[in-house]
Amino acid sequence: MKDTYWAKNRTIEMLQTSIDNSLCFGIYLNNDQIGFARVITDLVSFAYPMDVFIVEEHRGKGYSKILLNAVMTEPQLQQIKIWGLATLDAHFLYEKFGFTSVQNPEKLMEKIII
Repeated sequence: MKDTYWAKNRTIEMLQTSIDNSLCFGIYLNNDQIGFARVITDLVSFAYPMDVFIVEEHRGKGYSKILLNAVMTEPQLQQIKIWGLATLDAHFLYEKFGFTSVQNPEKLMEKIII
């Protein structure tokens, strides 16, 4: 994860805290973890997938689709009506699962503390 753009400034302790407070998913090959995703959610109305990755040597083999399918079909998330998402480079993947550009971006706000 340390080589991903989203984790480069996080300590191990910060990563552990984020994992502990999320619904997490892993993908394994021969007992080795090759992928990870976590979802921030209230389990009722909103879910936000984050920190999705496949280990570099296993990319391009369909594992990200398997991982995202597990996320999107997770029984605990089936009543969710609003899914949020931010991605720098994987729009093509998320579009396969129904994600689109925000219809009303003027409604969205953010606060970034550097």
